[in-house]
Amino acid sequence: MRKLYFLVPGTHGKFACGGLWAELKTVKLAQQICRADVVTYRQRETDQLFIDDVLAEKNLDAAIFVISWGFDVAKLAAKLKQYNVIYHAHSAGYKFSLPASIPIITVSRNTMGYWGQKSPNSLIYYLPNQISNEFENLHLERDIDVLVQARKSSEYLMQSLIPALQKQCKVKLVDYYVEDLPGLFNQAKIYLYDSAEYWAQQLVSEGFGLQPMEALACGCQVFSSINGGLSDYLDPGFNCYKIAGYSKEYDVQRVIKVLKYSPTIDLPEEFFAEYRTENIIQRFQIILQELNEFFDHKSKFSGKIQDLSPTRVAKLRIQNIYKKIRQQYF
Repeated sequence: MRKLYFLVPGTHGKFACGGLWAELKTVKLAQQICRADVVTYRQRETDQLFIDDVLAEKNLDAAIFVISWGFDVAKLAAKLKQYNVIYHAHSAGYKFSLPASIPIITVSRNTMGYWGQKSPNSLIYYLPNQISNEFENLHLERDIDVLVQARKSSEYLMQSLIPALQKQCKVKLVDYYVEDLPGLFNQAKIYLYDSAEYWAQQLVSEGFGLQPMEALACGCQVFSSINGGLSDYLDPGFNCYKIAGYSKEYDVQRVIKVLKYSPTIDLPEEFFAEYRTENIIQRFQIILQELNEFFDHKSKFSGKIQDLSPTRVAKLRIQNIYKKIRQQYF
């Protein structure tokens, strides 16, 4: 099996974010299957490989480059076009296309559907993000009524709903890094998450949305937006509540009702099994086996399926219009 090089711009400083942590988690999972290393390409780091040094090595046909940083994918794909490349897709909506020679692994079914339409000739796989086993319901006494993390929260949530809730219950607003997030979730009865506005400003989608799932695993009732990858697993009325539901007053009414009658939730572990380590490693191994076979084939044969380019789509539309005219008048 080929070695994997996971390309990230850097591993700390200005590049620190949820997407980076998710990618570094994926590296650790991959290392349980085959050889895998992190490679930086924007900043040199003393304890990491750097892209220029790796590209100077020989026999790179025995390696696969994994690209994931959305804003850099188009440039990296062009730079690495002579090598074996995989796109590990988190968010959807970036304004680039990829050739069929680059397989795509998506972290959500939402993103998989996006690429299934945009790149129909590419190999596409689904590998969800991992939820660590430490996120579990400890069945402790909970002293926080409503928990909110400021990052990615909407203006409505921060300026309207939270002030209204603070008049009726105990609200904890977190605007700093939390070392023990499972512990915090186990202190809270309800978790609020509203990221649709944030991602609309970024012009891309919510790739996965790990925090609402982590909160559910810890027994929190969740009020959340259902945008992007959140739609993979959130099911309003059954395992969560849709936030920003028509009016602030209605949101407050529903939150207080949940606090009064069902402040916690206890979903079966089967619900989370798809996102736990064991299942992800099993899926990852199958995906990597298929991708190694694909790159063996790619080294001997060229792709011959027509791309679904804008020009081809326009041509197909014209053909369909002409066909309908002929059927109607001739």
